[in-house]
Amino acid sequence: MRCEGAAFATDRRVTNSDGCGVSVQQSHFMAGNSRGFRGGYASSRHSLSVAPIAGRGNDMQRDAWYSSMRDAAELASPEAVGRYAAERTLARLKGRKIATCEVPVLFESTLAAGLLGAYVQATSGGALYRKATFLADCLGKPVFPDHVDIVEQPHLLKGKASAPFDDEGVRTRARKVVAGGRAEGYFLSSYSARKLGMHTTGHAGGSQNLTLTSRLTSPGDDLDAMLRKLGRGLFVTELMGQGVNYVTGDYSRGAAGYWVEGGRIVHPVHEITIAGSLGEMLRRIVAVGADAYTMGGKTIGSVLIERLKIAGS
Repeated sequence: MRCEGAAFATDRRVTNSDGCGVSVQQSHFMAGNSRGFRGGYASSRHSLSVAPIAGRGNDMQRDAWYSSMRDAAELASPEAVGRYAAERTLARLKGRKIATCEVPVLFESTLAAGLLGAYVQATSGGALYRKATFLADCLGKPVFPDHVDIVEQPHLLKGKASAPFDDEGVRTRARKVVAGGRAEGYFLSSYSARKLGMHTTGHAGGSQNLTLTSRLTSPGDDLDAMLRKLGRGLFVTELMGQGVNYVTGDYSRGAAGYWVEGGRIVHPVHEITIAGSLGEMLRRIVAVGADAYTMGGKTIGSVLIERLKIAGS
C-alpha cells in the first residue's frame, strides 16, 4: 500500500494502477549424479514492484518499476519505488510518432541487459552445436569493439545468479567471457560440450553474474552524459515482442522511448520499430554508461549504438 500510495501521491494525473506486488522467496537447490557428486545451496530473493497508469481518454500510459535483492534490507523503499514508477509513467504522456529514419540509438541500462542476454543465447552450447546461431565459430574472433569486456563472477556475494556449481554439479569459475572485444568462451553444458568436441564450461542452467564494461567509460558517464553523447537520436526505454532471429542475427522489435536533440529529451516517442542486425549492433557499441544496473544476473550500463534503422510513420 505504501508503494502504490506513493505513486498516486506523485501527481494527480496518476489515475489508476495495474497492481503492486511483493515477493519473498527462499529455496534450496540440491543436485547429485552417478559419479558420486552430492551438493546443495540455499538462496533467497525479495522484490517489490508497482505499475501506475496516468492520463485520461486517448492519452493514457503505463510504466512500472521494481526493486529486487537477495537481502531484504537492501531493497529500495516502497515510497522510492512508487515515486519513480509514477515519474516514468508521467514522462510518457503526450507521446508522438516520428518519421522513419536511421539515427544513433541509446538503450536504457535495463534494456541493455537484454543485448547481453542475446549474446549469451547466441553463444550457448545448444545453439552452437545445432548451427542455429549467427555467432557459430566466433571463439577468439572480434564480436564487440575492442573497448568492450565481459566478465563472469559466479561466486559474487549476494549476486542474483551466483552458484557454486551448475545444474549438472560442475564447479563454476570466474572467467573472462569477452576480452578486448574478442570472444574468449562459450556457455556449455557437458552434453553440448561433447557434441562440439569441447569441455563443459559449467553452464548447464545458464550464465552466472555477467558484467559488461567499456574501457572508454568514465565515472561521470551517467544518463545525462550518455544523452549528450547521443546528441540527436532515440533513447529507448521499452521494447516489445521477441523479434530476434538467432540463426541469422536479424533484429526487429517494437519500441518506445524519447526523441533527443542536442543531448536533451524533446518528447516521448511511441509506435516505432527498431530494425537491424544483432551482430552489427554489438560491433557498433560506441559507449557504455557508468549507470550500471543489474537485471537477472546481468550488469550493464546504458548502451549507445552508432546507428540503427527506426521505422515510424
